[in-house]
Amino acid sequence: MKRKLILEDGTTLIGTAFGSERETSGEVVFNTSMTGYQEAISDPSNYGQILTFSYPLIGNYGINRDDFESIQPVIKGIIAKEVCDFPSNWRSSMSLSEFLKLKNIPGISGIDTRMLTRLIRNKGILKGAICSADENTGDVLARLRAMIPSVDAVKQVSTAKPYPSPGRGKNVVVVDLGLKHGILRELTNRGCDVTVVPYHTQAEEILTLSPDGVLLSNGPGNPEHVLEVCEMIKVIQREVALFGIGLGHQLFALANGCRIEKMLFGHRGSSYPVKDLTTGKIIFTAQNHGYEVTEGSVNSATLSITHRALNGGSIEGLAHQIFPAFSLQYEPEASPGSEDGKQAFDRFIDIMNEQDGKVEQHAETY
Repeated sequence: MKRKLILEDGTTLIGTAFGSERETSGEVVFNTSMTGYQEAISDPSNYGQILTFSYPLIGNYGINRDDFESIQPVIKGIIAKEVCDFPSNWRSSMSLSEFLKLKNIPGISGIDTRMLTRLIRNKGILKGAICSADENTGDVLARLRAMIPSVDAVKQVSTAKPYPSPGRGKNVVVVDLGLKHGILRELTNRGCDVTVVPYHTQAEEILTLSPDGVLLSNGPGNPEHVLEVCEMIKVIQREVALFGIGLGHQLFALANGCRIEKMLFGHRGSSYPVKDLTTGKIIFTAQNHGYEVTEGSVNSATLSITHRALNGGSIEGLAHQIFPAFSLQYEPEASPGSEDGKQAFDRFIDIMNEQDGKVEQHAETY
């Protein structure tokens, strides 16, 4: 069945339908990963977006039970050059198209994704719609141009109630801004006793859980739409170790006087090179973000820049000059992507251990 992709600038592309048959609209973005389509589709940070895979073939190893980053995908649609209908992998339980039908997510294939990626790189992120080939293009364009971006993306993907992920190690509270399961896996692998709380949980309530550390997760949308989280951060960073990832990094920056701006087309992929300024080493990272910390807005008396992207030089890491708090724009848990960044979780554990040591030394003086 034929289907159309219509962009707000009037670009119209004809392709073939797969997945759900429903029509959809959202921000059209692109992901440059060669693998990991299942993780990307189930990443809550992609809320409200139609995801273009620039790699020309997806679906060839199917869908499996292990690689989900959330239980219910919140992506609006998929654009691909070619989709494999008969996957071959020992872990595969269904094809990509079967999964998208199950989750009511529409897709369109047969699109020149290389051309579409270049278009987005030149013009920036565009609103778009996947619809029937018979749909009136003018009517769709009118709806797209009137479409207002969501301001409650984090609310839509955050947990409604706290829940535990038990362990016997450090007591960590994870603030769910759109949490990927990969973050929980990394904390669990290090023995942490984790409690996941909603994004709007106040500092006083978090501190009643007696955490050794607090982790601010990744998530979707504009960080300025959840400024109430910054008030919590200002209190928490003075009390316990704090680690921000993705959206959590941006909110940590906002809470400490920085500014945030929207990027032209964002960073979405699994092999972005980043330089660790504290060691001089280069690591390859997974990234999925459309906002960044504004260059020149970092007060060096409050925060130090610890990491920079080699593609464009954007700020990828910050550390507080006084408090035991740091953040990373990239996704250290990968899922998918290079695992170079996973050492950040070890750093978080080390900081919590150091804080425990200071408390014990202080107690011994009395």
